[in-house]
Amino acid sequence: MSEYTVSFLPYAKKIKVKSGETLLRAALEAGAHINASCGGGGLCGKCRVILEQGSVEGGITEKLSPGEREKGYRLACQSKVIEDLVVRIPVESEIDSTFLDMAATARKTARITEMNLDELKEQGLFIPPVEKKYLELPPPDKDDHLPDVTRLVSFLKLQHNEHRMAVSLPVIRKIPDVIRKENFKVTATLARPVQSGRKTRIINVQPGDTTDRNYGIAVDVGTTTVYAQLLDLNTGKALEQFGEFNGQISYGEDVISRIMVAEKPEGLEKLHQVIIKNINSLIRKLIRKSGIDIDEVSTITLAGNTTMTQLLLKINPAYIRRSPYVPAATLYPPIDAVSLGIELGDHVTALVYPAISSYVGGDIVAGVMGSGLYRSEELTLFLDIGTNAEIVVGNKDWFACAACSAGPAFEGGGIRFGMRASKGAIEDFSIDPSTWEPMNVTIGNTLPKGISGSGLISIVATLFEMGVINSKGKFNRDLNTPRIREIDGIFEYVLAWKDMTAIDRDVVISEIDIDNLIRAKGAIFSGFMTLLAEVGLGVNQLDRIILSGGFGSYVDLEKAITIGLLPEIDAEKVIYVGNGSLMGAKMSCLTNRIRKDVVEVTRKMTNFELSETNSYMDQYVAALFLPHTDINQFPKLKQRLKSRSLIQ
Repeated sequence: MSEYTVSFLPYAKKIKVKSGETLLRAALEAGAHINASCGGGGLCGKCRVILEQGSVEGGITEKLSPGEREKGYRLACQSKVIEDLVVRIPVESEIDSTFLDMAATARKTARITEMNLDELKEQGLFIPPVEKKYLELPPPDKDDHLPDVTRLVSFLKLQHNEHRMAVSLPVIRKIPDVIRKENFKVTATLARPVQSGRKTRIINVQPGDTTDRNYGIAVDVGTTTVYAQLLDLNTGKALEQFGEFNGQISYGEDVISRIMVAEKPEGLEKLHQVIIKNINSLIRKLIRKSGIDIDEVSTITLAGNTTMTQLLLKINPAYIRRSPYVPAATLYPPIDAVSLGIELGDHVTALVYPAISSYVGGDIVAGVMGSGLYRSEELTLFLDIGTNAEIVVGNKDWFACAACSAGPAFEGGGIRFGMRASKGAIEDFSIDPSTWEPMNVTIGNTLPKGISGSGLISIVATLFEMGVINSKGKFNRDLNTPRIREIDGIFEYVLAWKDMTAIDRDVVISEIDIDNLIRAKGAIFSGFMTLLAEVGLGVNQLDRIILSGGFGSYVDLEKAITIGLLPEIDAEKVIYVGNGSLMGAKMSCLTNRIRKDVVEVTRKMTNFELSETNSYMDQYVAALFLPHTDINQFPKLKQRLKSRSLIQ
């Protein structure tokens, strides 16, 4: 079979592929990222590329306008290589990860809270599971023939009051040479047991005194992004943090798409390798930026949803998506990091957060732990918004949880010009009530190229409050503005004319986009309302709402309430904890107590399968309006709409 060279611009990357390979697959192998919301099914139309040299077989679909086709645009997932090519990835198809390491700007968001390290120490909870102990051992002589391991264990007891030690064979192999490098001055790394009565393990030995250099890595294995944080286990401080997009995106943006890929021959191995590559890339960035020695990392903790965890551990996830939706496991033993392919020392143990069910995973458990919800008396609704929305309600005494599929609208999927939050994405919006002209605010203050999730909420909420759309998401045809137009039977509003965009196309929002948002917000609202009803609670009984996940940092609370994504609640009761999954993973690095508590927390959680809860569909149908069929649930919004004569 013939091979051809494909060059990708502006990445300046080349790869040889066999005839008939798709451009999307070639880009994946070359490391040139292309947006592919539908996983290569040709449905989303977002993997646009431009042929600068050469031709392909296929790639022209109804997703491309005649003008785009003439300019050489093709869909990468539908284009097969038949000769040498030079392909340009346009700005709207690139994955821009620069924003991942930036903090959210101050807006009308929930008040932000982070893990309080001082409070952790005051409560006696700062007990890192991995500690270092320095020893000065007497060398053996003609009167002292103690074996090296016995000598080390004996003086740990004598000098540090350490009892019940266990030493593995790999460590025994290191001890004779290491203790002699600095004349029997040595540092032992100890891993504390989770359960009382178990032995403390000696997992590493280093020559000299290295007690001031003891580090851990916390990782959030998200469906869309992967974040890692380097922690000083002596002080508890986070030293560095990096994030990057999950490489599995190229195989599909949602967990169901990836499960389907994993079911194919070699699919599970590929997805496992991709996420391990992500983790190793982040580890290298942390090590390089901090300047520490990789051997000084003593532990790594990981949290992810149930599917991401099983792909990470190379466990077949097929049965997660099939009734009765059973995961392979909810609890995982400590794992040698190197056995997973993680590029850390052979002494490092990987600790993986437990899950609750197929769709309430370790990332949510980590959020409950990291936010301190599991120790709080306040009745709390914990909400993580994404493609899947995970919901927890309760306090330190009890928990109920559920998950619902919101779809990818909040991350750009199903929205014609939807995109992740990156430069050029519209993130805020207002409209002139007399001319109906828009004001778009983009991330990075550049020409718009699409709409972020938070921007989508802002746009729809504003259009609704200003009477441009009605409660069903349909445009007011009577308004005198060229911004509202009908194309192929679909009404849309032009946010930016093409000469004012970065993509040489009008950026619009259509009734189809709005309908997809209404369905997404309806799924989330009905999800937590159903869960609250199942445990006999109402919104007014909640002491607080905790928002978790990257999306929560950008959501304008008032706009989220306006569209009916969140209930109408006092803004002071809404707290944003950032990346709850990463926070929980960090906690596991810093306190052995949380590793004991987490098992008890999972036992307290009652999981509700919303698809099997009779009232869920009724709640969902009622939520498929802006903000809801029952406007009385939103009295403040009702008053504003009345003042504009939009309702009676």
